[in-house]
Amino acid sequence: MGNRATAGTCLASLVRMAMPLCKQAERECPRTGPGRKPEIPDWVLTVLIMVAVLKRRKAKSAQYRFLNEHRRQLAKWLGTGRFPARSTYFERYRRAYRLFRVAIRLQGEKAISEGVTDPKDVAVDKSLIAARGPLWHQSDRKRKRIPKKLRGVDRESDWGYSQHDGWVQGYSFEVVVSSTKDTTVFPLSGSADTASAKETQTFDEKIDGLPEDTENVSADSGYDSNHLGERIEWTDQGKRTGRRFLCPENRRNSKPQGRNKATKPRDESHRRRLLRKRHLQSKRGKASYRRRGQTVEPFNEWFKSLFELTDRVWHRGLENNRTQLMAALFTYQTLVRYNHRRGNKNGQIHWILDML
Repeated sequence: MGNRATAGTCLASLVRMAMPLCKQAERECPRTGPGRKPEIPDWVLTVLIMVAVLKRRKAKSAQYRFLNEHRRQLAKWLGTGRFPARSTYFERYRRAYRLFRVAIRLQGEKAISEGVTDPKDVAVDKSLIAARGPLWHQSDRKRKRIPKKLRGVDRESDWGYSQHDGWVQGYSFEVVVSSTKDTTVFPLSGSADTASAKETQTFDEKIDGLPEDTENVSADSGYDSNHLGERIEWTDQGKRTGRRFLCPENRRNSKPQGRNKATKPRDESHRRRLLRKRHLQSKRGKASYRRRGQTVEPFNEWFKSLFELTDRVWHRGLENNRTQLMAALFTYQTLVRYNHRRGNKNGQIHWILDML
C-alpha cells in the first residue's frame, strides 16, 4: 500500500480534485431558459453531493445534516461564502445528474491523460438495482392501479430483465469501462435510467464520446444492433473507423442456422453484420471479448457493493436515483485517481472510504 493520509487531508484532496471537473462540466452544460442564474453555482451542489456520497449518507435529509454540520470547512475548501438551504439542496439534487454525466466523461479523459488507464479496449454493460418499497406487479401497473394494502410504492420505477439479475422492479445504470489487458478498470462514461431502458438506445448516445484511442468495444447480446455496429465501425461516408464492435448475436426468436451453412449477405448492412460475426469468432476477437467478463461485469458488482447498492437503490424517484448513481460513479473515478496519486496502480479503493 502506498502512502496513507489522514481523513481530513484525504477528503480535502478529493474535493480539490473534483472541483475543476465540476466547474468545467457546468461550462459545458450551462443552464438554459428564462430566469436569473442561481447565486450558488451548480458545480458547488455537485461537489457537496459527492461528499455526501463519499460518507455514504443515503437519505437526502441525512446528507444535508452532515453537510450542514461541516459547512464551514466545506465552504473554505470550495471558496464560497454561501451554503445552500435545505430546500435548495433537495430541489437541485434532482437535476444534478446532468452535470455528473458530463463530469464523468471529463474525468475519464483526465484519467487517460494521467496514465491511470488505457482505453484501447472498452466494455459496456447495464446493471439492474431493485427499487425501494414493495413490488408493484405489471398487471396492476398497466391499469395504473395500486392495491389498497400496498404502501410506499415507487411509481417511477419499472420492471426490467437481465440474464444476471433476472426480473427486477427498479432502476438501472449503464457504464463504459476500460478493459484493456493489464490496465486499471476505469469508468469512462455512464448513465442511469429505469430498469426497462433499452441498451440499444442508452448506449447510442455514448458512442460519440468514446476515447479516440479506442479500438475494440465489447458488449453482451442485449446490445446487438446493426445501427450500433455501424456507428462504431463505419463513418457516414462508408469508410472504416478502425474500431471493432464485439457483440454476440441476439437472434430474437430467429431460426438457428446450421453450423457449416454459409450465409450470403442480403445487402450492405447484412454484409457488415457478417463481418462483425466473423471477427468475433476469430482468435483475436475471442481474446478481446473474453476480457469483458473480467472487467465490466465484476466492476458492476464491486461498484454496487462499495456504495451499498446490492439490495436496493438509495432513493425513490428516477431523477433522485439518477443523481445518486452518477454521483457514486463520479466519486469512484475520483477515488481511483487519488489512489493512483498515492502510488497504488490499481482499483483497490476501499481503504480510502474506510478512512473517511
